[in-house]
Amino acid sequence: MTTVAIGLGCNLGNRLRTLWAAVHILRQRGIRIAAASDVFETPPWGVQDQPLFLNACLVAETDCSPEELLALLKETEEALGRRPGERWGPREIDLDILFYGQEMVQTETLTVPHKEMANRGFVLLPLEQIAPTWRHPGNGCTVREMAERLPDSERRLVRICALL
Repeated sequence: MTTVAIGLGCNLGNRLRTLWAAVHILRQRGIRIAAASDVFETPPWGVQDQPLFLNACLVAETDCSPEELLALLKETEEALGRRPGERWGPREIDLDILFYGQEMVQTETLTVPHKEMANRGFVLLPLEQIAPTWRHPGNGCTVREMAERLPDSERRLVRICALL
């Protein structure tokens, strides 16, 4: 079993129901959820002219390889209505592998740890709730240390509710 961190986000449809459905599907497919952050409403990142996002993070255990986990997350996105669209644009659901144990993975389709996580409050602040001491294998910083370095502009999150 490998401990992983997964980021969840969406800004179309019934956002909260979609996040809950994603967790349900992941559990059905053998992902063992160990911890879940609160759900936060966040401003869009990248393309600004779109609805607000809901974001959360999970810490889970899996027998999947990084590539198998990515395929499972993509299948889950498709099952929840995700279609190809504009980069950083609106989406029904987005599931990202943030950490895969302490491994660094670089393939044509996957980079783990997530390459932009250290710059994104909508990832670090929920993840800090459930894994503050997880150390980034590339830069050596803990999630809490990375979160403390975020500019104020990345801290504009509004807590909505607990995910689980």
